[in-house]
Amino acid sequence: MELKSFSSCSVSTSEVAHVGRSYSTLISSFRHKVGVRFSTHFQCRRGLFLTTYCASDNTYLTDKAVISSVGQDNFAAETSSHRINGTNGSISRFYSTNLKLLDAFDDEYGGVVVHPDRLPSNPYTFASVLRLSLSQWKKMGKKGIWLKLPLDQSDLVPIAVKEGFQYHHAEPGYVMLTYWIPEGPSMLPANASHQVGVGGFVINDNNEVLVVQERHCSPTTLGLWKIPTGFILEAEEIYTGAVREVKEETGIDTEFVEVIAFRHAHNVAFEKSDLFFICMLRPLSSKIIVDDLEIAAAKWMPLVDFVEQPLIQEDSMFKKIVDIFIARLGKRYCGLSTHQVVSKFDGMVSSLYYNVIDNADNNCVGK
Repeated sequence: MELKSFSSCSVSTSEVAHVGRSYSTLISSFRHKVGVRFSTHFQCRRGLFLTTYCASDNTYLTDKAVISSVGQDNFAAETSSHRINGTNGSISRFYSTNLKLLDAFDDEYGGVVVHPDRLPSNPYTFASVLRLSLSQWKKMGKKGIWLKLPLDQSDLVPIAVKEGFQYHHAEPGYVMLTYWIPEGPSMLPANASHQVGVGGFVINDNNEVLVVQERHCSPTTLGLWKIPTGFILEAEEIYTGAVREVKEETGIDTEFVEVIAFRHAHNVAFEKSDLFFICMLRPLSSKIIVDDLEIAAAKWMPLVDFVEQPLIQEDSMFKKIVDIFIARLGKRYCGLSTHQVVSKFDGMVSSLYYNVIDNADNNCVGK
């Protein structure tokens, strides 16, 4: 069903035809089924133009589809007597009581963010209100529209897609869709482009490295003793993620010292880019408790034996990481320690990573 707003109830024939065109098939079908001749009458109430159908015996009919297309809850009806063609008849008039724009607020970039917890529950109502909202936002010169649909209202997704919305990203509880109104390519920010991983380089006072063998690994790394690694969680710091991963996989408690290097790669998992931070950690315990779900084995391995593994020696990246780590142990290299700072731009606490050197003995000052 198409809805159109008018400033008065006096409209032209062309406007009437525009509003009523979607019902031509419905009327024609109904006429053939019941054998009644119809004429269409258009009425305006509170800015909403709708159609009623008049049979030759002055009986006015409305099809349930007219009401259901915008939702029972959002319409009311009233009956009144009118003189039509010299004869009194009864007309059913339908008008909107609650049909309005989607509940939303403006963002700072000239766009609109729809409230996800105030969406119509009825798909027919949602379709009509969404169409009406888009029309109004276009007239207002809005730019990007953000529509977050919760999991329990996933039946609204195909309706939004049909209106021109595109997928932006999805989380376990929702899917985010966007609509770019202006001509030209969308200027809305794309979905997150990177995933972030961490690795924990842990070495004890006996010059032993904490290493693991993963239960599930590629054939190329089969038999490799490697440092504990994993992905950081949402809203988790790099340094706390490294400490957590080591604890989960080996049971060893550690303290963050520095980020000694990081790798940047592209087209990794799900065609996303990947940032991998190698962190130097100081052990606070020594007893290993293996995570049987992810790890096949874990142990303290002499640094020399760790370095001499064929897979380490044959891989330029692994070998470079080990060289950097050994240089750090020899105080010939400084990594990045974390410092908590507050910016006046957003008032938020952030972790800034940089190195500090003690000029007295040219040593790195970490934690």
